[in-house]
Amino acid sequence: MSVEDTQMDATQPAEDASANNATPAPANGAARRTPRARPATNAAPGARAPRAPRRATPSQMSAPSSDAPAIPAPAPAPRRRAPRAAPATSAAPVAETLAADAMHMQTPAKPQLLPATRHGISPANTVFVSLCFEGPDVYSTAGGLGARVAELTEALATMGFETHLIFVGDPNKQATEDRIQGRLHIKRWAQWISRYYPNGVYDGEEQKLTEYNDTVPYHVYEQIAKPAIEQGKIVVIIGEDWHTAEVISRVSDTLHWHGVRNRALIMWNCNSLMSLHRINWGRLGYTATITTVSRYMKHRMWQYGVNPLAIPNGIPRRYLDPVDADAVAQLREVMQRGDPERTFLFKIGRFDPDKRWLMAVEAVARLKSTGKPVSMVIRGGIEPHGGEVLRRAHDLGLRVVNIEAKRPTSMECIELLREAGEADIYNMRFFVPEEFVRMCYAAADATLANSGHEPFGLVGLEVMAARGIAFTGSTGEDYAVSFENAVALETEDPDEIVGYLNHLQQHPEEREKIRAEAYRTASEFVWEEVVDNLIGKLGYLAHKQHLTFD
Repeated sequence: MSVEDTQMDATQPAEDASANNATPAPANGAARRTPRARPATNAAPGARAPRAPRRATPSQMSAPSSDAPAIPAPAPAPRRRAPRAAPATSAAPVAETLAADAMHMQTPAKPQLLPATRHGISPANTVFVSLCFEGPDVYSTAGGLGARVAELTEALATMGFETHLIFVGDPNKQATEDRIQGRLHIKRWAQWISRYYPNGVYDGEEQKLTEYNDTVPYHVYEQIAKPAIEQGKIVVIIGEDWHTAEVISRVSDTLHWHGVRNRALIMWNCNSLMSLHRINWGRLGYTATITTVSRYMKHRMWQYGVNPLAIPNGIPRRYLDPVDADAVAQLREVMQRGDPERTFLFKIGRFDPDKRWLMAVEAVARLKSTGKPVSMVIRGGIEPHGGEVLRRAHDLGLRVVNIEAKRPTSMECIELLREAGEADIYNMRFFVPEEFVRMCYAAADATLANSGHEPFGLVGLEVMAARGIAFTGSTGEDYAVSFENAVALETEDPDEIVGYLNHLQQHPEEREKIRAEAYRTASEFVWEEVVDNLIGKLGYLAHKQHLTFD
């Protein structure tokens, strides 16, 4: 249940049941006579007149319930001359009051709408607010969530929207920062706490969460929503993942308290299944519209009693830029080690069992056991599962070479691989430049993005943007169509990887078709396209919430 289904306008006074029973005036414009007791001739002077029916409020007249049965217009009464009221009695004032009430009811008051805007949601009438624990700072990035909010807010600002991003930022940077011609406002929150927790955004997590929940709502109202609404604008507020579930509800409550909740569209987006048990789903569903990033995640969230809207992730448009062809050829030559039949594989991501690292290592071992040489470049994280992965590689007889460096350039990465000599697995234990990652995507025979659980699967989409061949899982990768623009793995059997690699080696025309179609698909998922999708969903939510656009 979303707030658009249940939230009432805070400025509308409550009415008792008698207001819903008020009978409207006839359509022909004549005032309807209201039955009343005929006054006795011996009524005492000053006796209380019969009470007039209670008027319907303007909001009831302009927006009647769609569930209420239609009240047919009364049949026209025979013409008869109204009796002239004697001035000595109180009947005349009573009749005039009732007639005035009826005439007022037949002409509904104009509904209270937003100031006129044009063409629906646009930069001229809408302000975006993104709430997230992670953000664009290195301190604030622990996974794909930080990249998502950084890229989404940059895309919104680039498209002309005033955009605010509030996240737990680096304590050593400015508290606020304006980017993209002053349209993107970066706000680093809880810095005074982060100074005591220097090891990243989730160090001191609970203390930061309390500060975020307590202080962000009023800031959103006072510094962002109030000025925007006074200018006749709409405020769109989007919270990301479980850390913002509580603050999103508090923001809604704060706006409601100040009588402007009806001027905001509030959404909460689920990017992962982490800590969903901590969310009050009834409250969140009442105060916000729940969204997620794929149909797979939509189905996973049904178990929590919610049915979210699916709005996909995106990639920056720069990912569609051509990769340096000479560098790609050089990298491929290094990895083949003089053998054009050698298979070059690439895998990048956290060392997490969900990423199916063991499946990838097993596939390399099985390729090698069949006499087919293979080289795989990997870049994992610092997670404990990495030790298990590398031990398994050693147990399978694979030669693993660790490569150490400090912030090398892309060409230096290629030289490091050249100098490492021949191996089955090259473990790059340093921050890998984005440009080099895209070279690997383009040069490899396949990038193994073979996750068993992937809410969306950004790596697969990034591979496709570089005209690479992505071996994806079959969970959140809605964009993947097997053997059309990628290869979708449906099991955790390493032989599935081996079999598909053999098939592609035997059918080079299939490889070229996949690479070309992959690039076309990726172009449909740049952030500008995703924002268009988002704005379409917001148009639907605005309609449900009775936000009217001229």
